[in-house]
Amino acid sequence: MEKYIMGIDNGGTITKAALYTLGGKEVGIASKKTKMIMPKPYHTERDMYELWEANLAVIRELINHCSIDTSKIVGLAITGHGNGLYLSDKKGEPVYNGIISTDNRAKKYIEEWYGDSNFEEKVLPKTMQSVWAGQPVALLRWLKDYQPSVIEEADYIFTVKDYVRFKLTGEAFLELTDVSGTNLLNVRDRCYDQQLLSFFGIDDLIDKLPPLKQSTDYCGAITKEIAEMTGLQEGTPVAGGIFDIAASAVASGLVKEDRLAIVAGTWSINEYITKKPVIDRELFMTSIYCLDDYWLTTEASPTSASNLEWFIDHFMIEEKQQCALTGQSIYDICNELVEETTPEESQLVFFPFLFGSNTVPHATSCFIGMNSWHEKKHFIQAVYEGIVFGHIYHIERLLKYIEKPEASRIAGGVTKSDVWLQIFADSLQIPLEIVEVKEHGTLGTAMCAAVMNGDYESIKEAAEAMVKVNRIIQPRPENKAIYEKKYQQYKQTLAKMEEVWKVGI
Repeated sequence: MEKYIMGIDNGGTITKAALYTLGGKEVGIASKKTKMIMPKPYHTERDMYELWEANLAVIRELINHCSIDTSKIVGLAITGHGNGLYLSDKKGEPVYNGIISTDNRAKKYIEEWYGDSNFEEKVLPKTMQSVWAGQPVALLRWLKDYQPSVIEEADYIFTVKDYVRFKLTGEAFLELTDVSGTNLLNVRDRCYDQQLLSFFGIDDLIDKLPPLKQSTDYCGAITKEIAEMTGLQEGTPVAGGIFDIAASAVASGLVKEDRLAIVAGTWSINEYITKKPVIDRELFMTSIYCLDDYWLTTEASPTSASNLEWFIDHFMIEEKQQCALTGQSIYDICNELVEETTPEESQLVFFPFLFGSNTVPHATSCFIGMNSWHEKKHFIQAVYEGIVFGHIYHIERLLKYIEKPEASRIAGGVTKSDVWLQIFADSLQIPLEIVEVKEHGTLGTAMCAAVMNGDYESIKEAAEAMVKVNRIIQPRPENKAIYEKKYQQYKQTLAKMEEVWKVGI
C-alpha cells in the first residue's frame, strides 16, 4: 500500500500543508495567507482564530486536491516560525493575539539583560544564544508588566506549531528543537530551569510550560472532532515536528558538516551543523538539531524576503492589479525588472531593516544614494542586493567558527528567482545547490512523521532518501569584484548609519 505523510508549515503570514510519498515526491500542496496585525508601532500580531481556520482550510483543500484515501496518510507533523508567543487556556482558546517573531515591543528588556553580568556568567552557558525582543522570554516579561491579566488567563505557553498540534490532538507539548531557540530552555541540559527563568523575571510561569518532546516522538493523534472538520482519519498519529529553520535545513539535506544552509524567508537564516556546541555572546543562536549528537549554529535576523513583500505591497500596487487580471506573478515582474539592470549600473543601497534587527541596534530601513535617473527596477535591484548583503553579514560571523564551505544549500522563496539566486552566488562566490523541493518547511517536518512511524530509522536516513539536488547555480567570476565593492559600500555605510540611528532621525 502506498503511504503518504503530511507536513504543515505556519510561517509569519502564510499557512501551508503538503502531502508527500515516502520517497519525497510532493503529491499536492495548499496554502492560505493570514493577516499580520500591527496595532501599535513595533507590535506584530495575528488573530489566532484566523490562524486556526487557515490550518483547517489548507488540510481540507489538500485532501480534496489530492483525492486519495486518507487512511493512507500514516502520519503528519507541523513546523512554524520560531519564537514569538502563542498563549491559550486548557481548551485551546486563545487569551491574546498570537505574537509573531518580528515583534519589537519588548526591546527595552534586552539592554537591561545584556547589562547584567549574570547573563554572560550564568545564562549564556545554559542557553547558548543571544536574547532579543521577539523571543517568548521578552514577550512574557512585557505582558507581565503591562497586561498581567493575559498571563493570568493563560494555561499554556506555546510556539505556533505546538499550539496548532495541541488543537489537532488535544495534547499539550513543547518540542525540543523549537523551544531550544527561545531562551525558555536550559539547552545544555535539555530541561526547564527555574534559575534561568528567574533571570528573565518569569520563573513563576514555569508551570505553564508544557512537557517536552523530541521531533520524531509521538505527540497524540487526530481527534474525532478534527477528523470531521478536515477529512483526516481519526487516530492519525502526529509527530513532535520541528523548528522551521531546522526543517528547512534538513529538507536541504543538511546532515553533514560540510555544507552551509541559507533560508531566505521572513527571516534571514544562515546555519550549519556541528557536533560541538558553539557558545559566544556575539552569536545569534546554538540550538538542538533533529539529528542525534548534532547542534544547529545559526545567524539570523528579520531582514530577508519579507522586505520585498513590503515593498511590493506599498510601491507596486498597479503591477499587482495587472497581475490579478492577467494571472502573471508579481515576482516574475520583479525578476524581469532586475534582469533589465546590470550589477554595476546602480550604487543604490537598501538596508533591509523594515522589521528591525537583532544585530544592528536601533536600525531602521532606508534607501541611500537615490538620484533622479533611478527607476523602479533599480529600487527592486537594491532590495534584492540589500537582502543578499544582509545574509552575507551573518555568514561572515559564522565564518569565525568554520572554514568557508565549498557550497551552500539554499531554501525559501528566493529559489523561485534565478536572477536573485545568481546575485547570491556572485556575492558569496560559492556554488548554490538547489534541491528538488518546493516547500522546505513542509518536507522537513513531514520527515519527522516518517521517522515516528518507523519508515526511516532517523532523520538522516529520511533526508538521504527524500532530498535530491536539482541544479547548481555557479558564481560568475567576472562579477566577484563588483559585488565585493558593493558589499563593502553596504558595510561602510551601515557603520555610519548606526550612529545616525543611535541618536534618532
